[in-house]
Amino acid sequence: MDLIEPHIALTHDRIDFDVNNLYLEKSYTREIGMMVDIQELPYSISLESIVKNIKEKKFRVLRPIDSLLQDRINKMKNIRNWTQSGEPFSIVPSPHSHIISVVVPLPSSSDLYQDLATKMQVIGGGIQIKSIEQIRNPRLEGLYEFMKTNIAGQCPQSNSKERYLFHGTKTDAVQGITDYGFDDRYFSSSGRWGHGAYFADDPRKSHGYINLNPQDQTRVMLYAKGLLGIQSVQNTDNPSLNASPIGDHSVQGTGGQYEEYIVYRYGQALPYLKVTYTA
Repeated sequence: MDLIEPHIALTHDRIDFDVNNLYLEKSYTREIGMMVDIQELPYSISLESIVKNIKEKKFRVLRPIDSLLQDRINKMKNIRNWTQSGEPFSIVPSPHSHIISVVVPLPSSSDLYQDLATKMQVIGGGIQIKSIEQIRNPRLEGLYEFMKTNIAGQCPQSNSKERYLFHGTKTDAVQGITDYGFDDRYFSSSGRWGHGAYFADDPRKSHGYINLNPQDQTRVMLYAKGLLGIQSVQNTDNPSLNASPIGDHSVQGTGGQYEEYIVYRYGQALPYLKVTYTA
C-alpha cells in the first residue's frame, strides 16, 4: 500500500502530512519519527476515517505551505496520486515541559503570512514586516479551549464568536503575554470601557500603543484569538466597567475612529501570532 512517508525537514519541528484527525508530532529528542499527542485539547480520532483516507489516498497539510512543502505536495499529487484534503493548518509541537512557550517562524510564502502582512499595510509609513511567528503555549491553549466551550454553551447556536484581532502593547510586555497570556491583573484601567484587555480589527488602532525597540527600531504587534460570545455594543464611554454586563461576554466599543473589542476574563483571549515590523 502506498503510504505517506513521515518527513521532517531540519528547519521544521513537525510532521508535514497526516491521514487522520489527530495532531501528529515529532518528539523533542529530534529523532526522526512520530508520536501521537492526546494530552492536549482539542483532539479526536476515528479509526474509520484513517482507513478511509488511506484507501482514498487523501492527506492533510499540517503546516503553512512554503516552496519546500509545495514540492512535496506536488510529488504526493502527481507521482503518488494522493489528494489533498481540507485547508492547510499549522501544528506546532508542544514545548518541553520546562519551557512555558515557544515561537516558530511562519514561512513568508505561506498564505497566513501573506494575508496578515497585507492587513498590516494599512498602517502606512513604509511599513516593513520583519517576521511573523506563531506562538505555542499549551497551558494557555488549554485554558482558552475551556473558555471557548464554556462560552459557546451560553450562546445561541453554541457560537462563541471567535475572532482574530490585533493587540498593541509595550515592547517589554510582549514576552509576559506570550508566557502568561492576557492576565487580568495587568489589564488597562484607563480604557474607555474600563478594566479589560483591548483589541481591534484594524491594526492602526493597535499600532498607536506600541513603542519602538531602541535596540533595533522595530515594533511588535500581537495577533490574538478572542472569544466575544454575546457582545454588549456600546457607543458611549463607560470607564467604570470591570466586567462585561450581566448576560454578555464582551464589549464592542463603537463611536470612535476604530472599533474596539474588550474582554474582562483571563483565558478569554489567546496570543496567536507575533508580528515584528518597522514603520
